[in-house]
Amino acid sequence: MENDIKSIKQPTANTGRRRSGMTQTRVICLGFFAIILIGSILLSLPISARDGRATPFIDCLFTATSATCVTGLVTLDTCMHWSIFGQCMILIMIQVGGLGFMTIATLLFMLVNKKLGLRERQLLSESINTLQIGGIMKLTRRIITVTLVVEGAGAILLALRFCPQYGFIKGLYMGVFHSVSAFCNAGFDIMGFGGEFSSLTGYRSDVFVNIIIMLLIIIGGIGFLVWDDVINHGFRFKRYRLHSKIVIVVTAILLFSGALLLFLAESNFTGSGKPVGERILEAFFGSVTARTAGFNTVDTAKLSPAGMLTTMVLMFIGGSPGSTAGGIKTTTFITLILFGFSYIRKNNSFGLFGRRLQSDILRKATAVFITNLSLVVIASFIVCIADNLPLADVVFETTSAVATVGMSTGITRSFSLTSKIVIILLMYCGRVGSLSFAGALAERKAPPPVMTPAEDITIG
Repeated sequence: MENDIKSIKQPTANTGRRRSGMTQTRVICLGFFAIILIGSILLSLPISARDGRATPFIDCLFTATSATCVTGLVTLDTCMHWSIFGQCMILIMIQVGGLGFMTIATLLFMLVNKKLGLRERQLLSESINTLQIGGIMKLTRRIITVTLVVEGAGAILLALRFCPQYGFIKGLYMGVFHSVSAFCNAGFDIMGFGGEFSSLTGYRSDVFVNIIIMLLIIIGGIGFLVWDDVINHGFRFKRYRLHSKIVIVVTAILLFSGALLLFLAESNFTGSGKPVGERILEAFFGSVTARTAGFNTVDTAKLSPAGMLTTMVLMFIGGSPGSTAGGIKTTTFITLILFGFSYIRKNNSFGLFGRRLQSDILRKATAVFITNLSLVVIASFIVCIADNLPLADVVFETTSAVATVGMSTGITRSFSLTSKIVIILLMYCGRVGSLSFAGALAERKAPPPVMTPAEDITIG
């Protein structure tokens, strides 16, 4: 939710700052860091592991970061290594990370009837990436309500399938765990008893489980502002905000085009010899989960080169702003596409649905794209040096990390300490927003009073 594309707010003397001088962005970054650190300490306790022994701290830190940043990359199988206590700690971090710690804090304030001041409302607005502060409490209540309803419904429906297979208690627990993980686009699973790191491969032909998981991923990934429009206006699409219209249309295009490309790419690879219906189901699930969810119903390492490329593109784009998903976001993607077409047509403005997008949006979209692409390139270079792994697998892994997806070809478990630290930083940057993280570290300087002379250069 703490993505990089935010609406322009009118500056004031104290905008974005607390009395201590700390900006809202830094508060959010430190908040996520605190959750990760606390989670790492709890996971390092002997009670968190099945064998009753303390887990190496770097693996605890990796898991806590992956859970809080709703990524899903793991160095240890969630089911086979962590105890019920450890799994519950992971689930809590997924929920807090998916909704944002300020949303959870607001829920606690509401439970004790404590009102939030202006500064807290501004921080909450920044945390869930809304376009305005007015009505923020009403929106937050809706976010919490929709989350509980959707996750609860998902848990019950999944339990209907799991309970007959694993018993009532275990089946219900698995339903809750996978519902929360799917809705938060986290990709964590507890299916390891059927084979470590197997994810949902055992249910690749189960239409019921596939559809429930896909719906949870999509609902969690379209964003809270879209939910608000749907609740307020029902299915009257014309009355939606421009943001919601763009998100819905682009999401649909990416899901169907991604499924088509994966269906064609995997015909002679992971789909070879399978019925057409099962191949279609796998293609759609692959397209949905690549949008930052991290589950998989086919072995990711066995994807064709074209399938891996398609998945990496979908991962890099990710979900939508103000959601549980990561990536550069659908709005960033469509902004760059629209500008490219408008420039080719020599059009001075660009937009969609009869509305023009401001040039400042383009600058932010370009910055987000360049920053995330740079992170992937730099991180891939470091991991290749540290572990000498195949380039395609490394790029896939780093893209998955910075986009908080969680899909992996299996190289995560063989990472050295250096590579683990690199992936941890990528997941953290991907969750709080790469530009937000850079801005939190950078010193804010006043703009220079005098502009330097301009001069043209040749492009293209």
